[in-house]
Amino acid sequence: MYNNDQKIIESIRAEYQPRQESELDKLRKLDSKVKTPALVFAYIFGIIGALVLGVGMCLAMKIIADLMILGIVIGVIGIAIVSLNYFIYKALLASRRRKYAEEILSSCDKISG
Repeated sequence: MYNNDQKIIESIRAEYQPRQESELDKLRKLDSKVKTPALVFAYIFGIIGALVLGVGMCLAMKIIADLMILGIVIGVIGIAIVSLNYFIYKALLASRRRKYAEEILSSCDKISG
């Protein structure tokens, strides 16, 4: 019972002690700093494209109004947005990787020895 109590005490103590940020934590933050903006942009741009495509489909199928030609045009614009999303995401990610590559590689070298 004493050993189990000691583990519980240590885990509670660890929760309340100030945490030291390690090099691995810094590396994870840098990696997140590279990937997160590109992911956020891709999600938002994709959602906008899907909504535009949906509005175009509703117009083309005469659900909202009797504007089939306009619906087809808006639907094609939505398809173009959704199709370009992946390529824009890859370009943003590559750009951010180039920007932070030196810092991340030096941090990896520092961690691995």
